[in-house]
Amino acid sequence: MIQIPCGQESGHCTLDTIEDSGVGYTLSLIGGKYKMVILYWLYREGVVRFNGLQRLIGGISYKTLSSTLKELERDGLIIRTEYPQIPPKVEYRLSDSGQSLIPILDAMCEWGNAQRGVKAKS
Repeated sequence: MIQIPCGQESGHCTLDTIEDSGVGYTLSLIGGKYKMVILYWLYREGVVRFNGLQRLIGGISYKTLSSTLKELERDGLIIRTEYPQIPPKVEYRLSDSGQSLIPILDAMCEWGNAQRGVKAKS
């Protein structure tokens, strides 16, 4: 059994595995090499087309970007809008659920910057 914090009001949760926790669920949604990068660029740029994301990220293959976008859409973190025209036009943006992750990503960034500063001083 594992005890982890589950929020100020609920104290600690006892779990069989970390995957059963809110932390585990969140990591299952944003884990992976490119998911947080895609969420960052969609937050920063607003609405972005597929090729625009590929240029912004750099070094990501068509297949990897395509499958990662499908996962993020399936999980409800982004919205894909397809326009019926030739050539096809597809745009991506953060959903409300995706927008709600931004404070978490900001906190991770602040933590990383603070840790980098501590490490540089030692």
